[in-house]
Amino acid sequence: EHLHGMQGVSGSNPLRSTFSFGNKSFHFFCSRSVFHVGSERNAVHTPPVSGKNIVYFDLETQRSISDVGGYANKAKLCVSIAVTYSTATNEYVIYAEKDMDALTEQLLKADLVVGWNHIGFDYPVLQAYVLPHLEEQTRNLDMMLDVKERMGRFLKLDNVASTSLGTGKSADGLDAIRWWQEHKKTREFEPLRRIAEYCAYDVKVTRYVHEFGMKNGFIKYEDAGNIIELPVEW
Repeated sequence: EHLHGMQGVSGSNPLRSTFSFGNKSFHFFCSRSVFHVGSERNAVHTPPVSGKNIVYFDLETQRSISDVGGYANKAKLCVSIAVTYSTATNEYVIYAEKDMDALTEQLLKADLVVGWNHIGFDYPVLQAYVLPHLEEQTRNLDMMLDVKERMGRFLKLDNVASTSLGTGKSADGLDAIRWWQEHKKTREFEPLRRIAEYCAYDVKVTRYVHEFGMKNGFIKYEDAGNIIELPVEW
């Protein structure tokens, strides 16, 4: 697996990249421990359908919902970092705010975009940068929405990942906003690296949950101390 920024190509170290932000370029090193997801024997990979490009996607924002006056104003949240993983290239790609056109191009070219609440959250955030109604121009599996249709209520990714894979999210979206604010104040790269690692980890967890569901025909979640299997057709 490779992780790289749009402005650089991975070298011999698969987790090294050159990441451009504004008029500066930085070398990006992602801790390998970030990419170890729980007990990976529980997430035996299902090979992608031959010739099919599945793109897993997540983004982090510069502001919180309370900062912009509620969920009706998601387009005002602004992107700090976005990350994708493509089964066609076997690479993670990091996007800065200025790279939203390139991100959109990758999503439009995908045979399937997979995320957790990306239709209800990430796409509305992107609407400030790209074509409106992106969900109508892409083929999508929003696993959170699919789960809601199957069981009548929403589940958190952290619940499903922790129960199905033996791991959960590495941080919280509010942490990413705090790191962004730290970067804006100090102009240091370290807070951006933290956001990128966190977002990339979430993309990998999303991917592993999807692969777990494809391989087993179900996902697991915890409810009142009980482990429940939910059938899925992914």
